[in-house]
Amino acid sequence: MTSVNITTNKNTVTVDEDNSSVITVATQGPQGANAALINVDNAINKSVVYYDSASSSLKADATWTVSTLVFGGDF
Repeated sequence: MTSVNITTNKNTVTVDEDNSSVITVATQGPQGANAALINVDNAINKSVVYYDSASSSLKADATWTVSTLVFGGDF
């Protein structure tokens, strides 16, 4: 049998109903990929970003472009 532990951080906001002020709450969420980690040193016009497992990195170069993704078509 496999055991799974899930931990969730919860935020609590308490609002005093006697105060008619506007309250804005923001929380930081997932930020997505860091664009600084994409190797664009050899990028050409219309390069497509792809993952290269040999270098364990994201790249944009002449290997994959909007022209090489389709054979005889338009991207």
